Amino acid sequence: MKPASGEVVPVETPAPEAPRFTAPSADNIPASRPRFTLARTFAALRYPNYRLWFVGQMVSLFGTWMQTTAQGFLIFELTHSPAYLGYVGFAAGVPVWLFTLVGGVVSDRVSRRTLLVVTQTSMMVLAFVLAVLTFAHAVRPWHILALAFLLGLANAFDAPARQAFVSEMVDREDLTNAIALNATMFNAATAVGPAAAGVTYAWFGPAWCFTLNGLSFVAVITALLLMRLPPQPARTRAASAVDDLREALGYLASQPIVAALIGLVGAMSLFGVSFMALMPAWAVTILHGGAATNGLLLSARGAGALVAALFIASLGRFTFKGRLLTFGSIAFPILLFAFAFTGSLPLSLLMLAGIGAGAILVMNLCNALVQTIVPNALRGRVMGIYTLTFFGMMPLGALWIGMVAQYLSAPQAVLVAAIASLAITALVWVKVPAVRRLE
Repeated sequence: MKPASGEVVPVETPAPEAPRFTAPSADNIPASRPRFTLARTFAALRYPNYRLWFVGQMVSLFGTWMQTTAQGFLIFELTHSPAYLGYVGFAAGVPVWLFTLVGGVVSDRVSRRTLLVVTQTSMMVLAFVLAVLTFAHAVRPWHILALAFLLGLANAFDAPARQAFVSEMVDREDLTNAIALNATMFNAATAVGPAAAGVTYAWFGPAWCFTLNGLSFVAVITALLLMRLPPQPARTRAASAVDDLREALGYLASQPIVAALIGLVGAMSLFGVSFMALMPAWAVTILHGGAATNGLLLSARGAGALVAALFIASLGRFTFKGRLLTFGSIAFPILLFAFAFTGSLPLSLLMLAGIGAGAILVMNLCNALVQTIVPNALRGRVMGIYTLTFFGMMPLGALWIGMVAQYLSAPQAVLVAAIASLAITALVWVKVPAVRRLE
């Protein structure tokens, strides 16, 4: 059923369910008058399963950012080519294009916790393989590309299940808060992990960054195994995976606002996030630094994103998500435009903090709005499409911006990204004005 006048119309109206979790009730502060309180900011942590998830993921993400930072700088050291920075992102993205929709179907058919244990274990093994190759001084650029491809394959099944799994740990009214706290842990790791990777890389070498990442997966796998999840309703299955996908695509066709939100995330991935692939080259050629400078740049973006994620979480069950999303989608490209003309380290760090804050406003609120609108029976598949859009555009973004930086310059490539991001924002403003009114 299509929504009238741009309003969201649920595909189904499920019967009321009894509360699934034993947790204190939310505070009674009206949603229209948000107050900044710790109880509201960390509401999702009242749920025992989410607490386990939060701690386990925090440790794991810290390790992931150590590896991401070290891996980018290592391949730049091996090749001295900005284009190769894009090739790594491209290699990781190919399996995302091929298998993420399948991963969304699988996450609607099997236990999401079991699927996450399998994918996280696979990622742990890949990290240890890269560590062994690096310790043995046998690592070559093609090794990094091949392992990036395999990591992308694991992520194609992990990401849809991880996105949809949040709804199994918290009640629906605290879903936005849980997603905001997910972003908080992600960006806390982004703020600390790259800086730690820069120091570790400089003092001990990249192999230890990869080893620490492998060890960090133990935390999230243990957290998943310790959870006591409530029984999930039986999932109805279509005749085939193709029918399942057709159902999800039909839902998106009937929900233009959801499609617009996913499209906005895809544009952010293609033209916005892609510039981060250039940071190793930016640290060396623009700021005349090294591995530690690269880590500081990534950490500055993470720090800004962390502040924005905590801000969203502190608002609780607020009712102006569309307006805040619009603000972030405008602020991001303007700050990215300014960053293209920045040549000093302190100003670069300041710009990147603002860019990180704008990016998280867009990505976090799009994620929360999509999950709030989509019914649970379709959530895994729709989040598979969401994940395909976000992660699938990322390698294309890394590829094009790396090539532009190779043949023109890194600042000119960032400038192109900023102009394209602003154009997409303007298009959403004009074509789907109802997004600004979302609550």
